[in-house]
Amino acid sequence: MVVARLREEVAEEDVAGYHKELFEDASEYHTRERVSGLLLLSSRHVLHVVESCSSTIHFLIRALAAVQNQGPSALLQEIKVLVVAHNIPSRLFPRWDVVVVTSPVTHPEDSTQSQSIEEVVAECLTLLISVADSVLKSAEDDSKASSDSLCTLAPELLIPAETIGYLCKAEECASPVDFQRMYLSPIQPALDSEAVWPIPLHLSA
Repeated sequence: MVVARLREEVAEEDVAGYHKELFEDASEYHTRERVSGLLLLSSRHVLHVVESCSSTIHFLIRALAAVQNQGPSALLQEIKVLVVAHNIPSRLFPRWDVVVVTSPVTHPEDSTQSQSIEEVVAECLTLLISVADSVLKSAEDDSKASSDSLCTLAPELLIPAETIGYLCKAEECASPVDFQRMYLSPIQPALDSEAVWPIPLHLSA
């Protein structure tokens, strides 16, 4: 699960189009599993849930790290990787959908800031389960629905805008660059012989 703030004057359609192209690129190299999930867009923020194989998830994080390195001109700002889970027994979403929220739900900002990051993320995950149920019922009711169609959600299912903004600014949450450095970079442990002096003969030759 990823959250981000949209750059000023960026259209929701541009963000949705960017992610669609990203998944098309990923499918050329990682064809093991299809992508499902939900891209929740508002005028200021984005929340993205992606369900796929590990290689596709890591491909997405590397792409977001490249976006982050673009600085203030990037499409997405203050990107945070909240949750990455492996070996999930079943998917929540039947396909990948885009939801554009025209009137984001709000609640007092103080109520979010009084909670820990873990509590806020857990609250979002709990709400996403209800969102997934709604999307699944919508897909079953409309057999002609396609991955290009926009689904709609009841207001009570939407994650408040202040919550997403709070997570975007949370220092406890890792950015794509931080996540890539911590989890996707190759590990090169130092050998005991590299930490002693004088240098052993087999290394000094």
